[in-house]
Amino acid sequence: MHHPLLSVLIFATLGHWHFTLALSPEFNSCQIQKPSHMSPLSGCPPGTIFVSANTSDSQADFTSIQAAIASLPPTDAATILIAEGVYHETLNVTRTAPLTLLGQLPATAMALAGKPFANASSPNMNLVQIFQTNFVMSGQDDATSAVLTVAPNLAGALIGAGPTGAPLQPEFGNVDFKAYNLDFQNRAANFSISQALVTDISYANASFYGCSFASFQDTWYTGRNASTYVVDSVIFGQTDYLFGFGTAWFQNVILANRACGGGIVAWKGTNLTDAPGNHYGAYISNSQIIRSPDANATTQTNGLCFLGRPWNDLATTVYLSTFMDASIRPAGWEPFDSARPVIANTTFYAEFNSTGPGGNISARVPIEHLLTQPQVETLDLTIDGVFLEHPKWIDFGYLF
Repeated sequence: MHHPLLSVLIFATLGHWHFTLALSPEFNSCQIQKPSHMSPLSGCPPGTIFVSANTSDSQADFTSIQAAIASLPPTDAATILIAEGVYHETLNVTRTAPLTLLGQLPATAMALAGKPFANASSPNMNLVQIFQTNFVMSGQDDATSAVLTVAPNLAGALIGAGPTGAPLQPEFGNVDFKAYNLDFQNRAANFSISQALVTDISYANASFYGCSFASFQDTWYTGRNASTYVVDSVIFGQTDYLFGFGTAWFQNVILANRACGGGIVAWKGTNLTDAPGNHYGAYISNSQIIRSPDANATTQTNGLCFLGRPWNDLATTVYLSTFMDASIRPAGWEPFDSARPVIANTTFYAEFNSTGPGGNISARVPIEHLLTQPQVETLDLTIDGVFLEHPKWIDFGYLF
C-alpha cells in the first residue's frame, strides 16, 4: 500500500533537494514482488522467512512480523521478508544475532531506482506499513509506547526521566539490526497527547534504509550505548522528535516538522569519565528540514521551530550541509525549560554549511559553534569518526 503523504512530502522538497529512489544492491532482487507463479522468496538469502498479512497467502510462514521474530533462535543471522500490507503490531527485538527486515517493493522499483521524482504522482516504493497506537500515560515509561524496540530486555529499553535517565545496564542486545523500505507509524499521536514513540533502540546497533518514521512527540529514540544510522528516509515529528542518549547519524533524510514544540533534537550526553572518548550525540548530514505538508499551522509557535534543546548539559547535536526551510527560528537553539534556563558551555551545538532560509546563521545563539571546513576535518565529523570505527553493521553498499 502506498503512503500518499510520503509521496507528497518528497515532491514538496524537490525545489531544494535532488531526491532519488534508492535500492539495496544486496537485497533488491529479494524485495521485488514476484509474479504469482514464482516464489516470493526468489532471490532472497537462504533461510529467509516470509511474512504476509494476507491470511490466504499459502506461501507465508507467518501473518505477523513479531511472530516471525519470536520464532528465531538466539544465534545465527536471520532475514525476514515482509509482504505488501498494513501490520498493526508492536515489534520487539531482543536477540543478539544479526536480523534484517525487508519490506517488499513493487515490480516497477528497479526501473525507478536512481531517478529523481518527476511529479507529484511519482510513487513511494514502500509497500509495508507497521503501526501501533500506544502513547505514554501517567506513570508509564516512554519505552512502553514504541512501535519498534531493539534492546536486550525491558530494563535496557527503559528511558527514564530527567537529565540522567534510566540506570545504566550491563547487557548489550542486537549487534546488527537492519531494516529496508518499511514505513513505521505511531498513529496514536496527534498535536495534543503525550509522547508516542516510533523507535526505541537501546544497547544495540541498528541501521535503516529507505524507511519512514511518523509521530509527533519523541518519534525517534537512540538510547544508552546504542549506535544508529538512518539513510534515505523521512522522519515526521513535532516536539523533541529526535531524542536520545547514544550515537545517531542521519544521512540524506527529510526531517518534517508537523508543528513546533521544544526542539527538533533533544539529546543527553555522558561525561568522558563514564565513557572515555565517546561521541554520543545526534549528527544530521546532507539532509533537509521542512515544514511537513500535514502541519497544522494553528499549533505552531509563529510557524518557527528550534533546531534543538539540551536534555542535559552534555548534549551534542551537529548539522552538516543541511537545507533548512523558513520553519527554523533564527536563534537556532533554546534552553531546555525554565528549570534550566541557560544552555551550558558543556553543550556542543554546531552547524556547518547550512543552507536555505532557516540556514541563515547570522542570528544564532552565541553558544553555538559555527564550524569551518578545517574544524569539521579536525573534529573528524564523519561516520567513522563519530562511531570511532568503520561500522561493520552499516550497509555501505546501499545506493542513495
